Amino acid sequence: MELVTRTSDDLDLTDQMAVRKFMQAERPDQVILAAAKVGGIVANNSYPAQFIYENLMIECNVIHQAYAAGVHNLLQLGSSCIYPKNAAQPMQEDALLTGTLEPTNEPYAVAKIAGIKLCESYNRQYGTDYRSVMPTNLYGPGDNFHPENSHVLPALIRRFHQAVQDNSAEAVIWGSGNPRREFLHVDDMAAASLFVMDLDQKTYREETQEMLSHINVGSGTDVTIRELAETVANVTGFKGKLSFDTKKPDGTARKLMDVSRLARLGWKYSIGLEEGIRDTYDWFLKQADEDLRAK
Repeated sequence: MELVTRTSDDLDLTDQMAVRKFMQAERPDQVILAAAKVGGIVANNSYPAQFIYENLMIECNVIHQAYAAGVHNLLQLGSSCIYPKNAAQPMQEDALLTGTLEPTNEPYAVAKIAGIKLCESYNRQYGTDYRSVMPTNLYGPGDNFHPENSHVLPALIRRFHQAVQDNSAEAVIWGSGNPRREFLHVDDMAAASLFVMDLDQKTYREETQEMLSHINVGSGTDVTIRELAETVANVTGFKGKLSFDTKKPDGTARKLMDVSRLARLGWKYSIGLEEGIRDTYDWFLKQADEDLRAK
C-alpha cells in the first residue's frame, strides 16, 4: 500500500483547481480528510469568517474532486461541536440538528455539519461509500501550542511549562474551571479512523443510518478543566497556585460523546489521559530543544 500525503504548504485545499489536479494525478483508492482550520475559543471568536469559509471550501473541494476522480471510499473527520449547546449528555449521534449551536464556534460547527451532509448526499445520489467520524477533543505530538490560538490542552501545557521556566508562583487558567471536557490522544484517533474505514459496507450501514451516518469517536469519559489543569501541572512539575479568570468565557458546560455506537462495532481507546499528556509534553520538550538548536 502506498500512502500519499500533502501538507498545507504543498497543496491549498481551498483551491478547487489545485485539488482537482491532485486528485486526477494521484487517483487514490481511498481518501481520509483530516485537514481543517481549527482553534480554541479565542480563535473561533476572532476569525469566524475564515473558519466557516476555509472549512467549507476544504470539504467541498476534497469530497467532490474525490468523487470526480472515481474515489469510492472516503472518510472525513468532523468535530464534537456539531452538536447543540444544550444537547443531552453524553451526546448521541441523533442529537445532530436538534438545537442551537454554541455561539463561539457556530461557524466552524456549521461547516463540519455540511461535511457530514456532503458525504451522505454523495452516497445517496452516486452510490459512494463516504463516511464521517466525529472526534472529541484531540491532543498529542504535533499539536498547535500557540499561546492564543491553540485548544485548551496544548495551551495549558505551554502555559505551565512557561510558568516552571519562569519560576512563577501562579498560573492563570481561563474560565471558571468547571466545564467538563473529553480528550482523546491523536494515536487513538488514527486507529479509530482506520478501524471505521476498514469496516465492510454492510456492517457500517447496519449500525448507522442513511441521513445520520456519522460515528462519534472518543474515550467516553471526561474531566473538569480544573482537573485537567491539575494533571498538566503535575506532568510539567508546576508547584504554584492555580487561579481561574472567570471573566473569560467557559464555552459549553459539558461536551461528552456517547461512543456506544463505536463500541458495538468493536473499538475502544487505549491511551489514558495522564499517559497521553506525558507523551505530548515529552514531544513538546524535544521540539523546543530542536528549535533552540536550529537557532
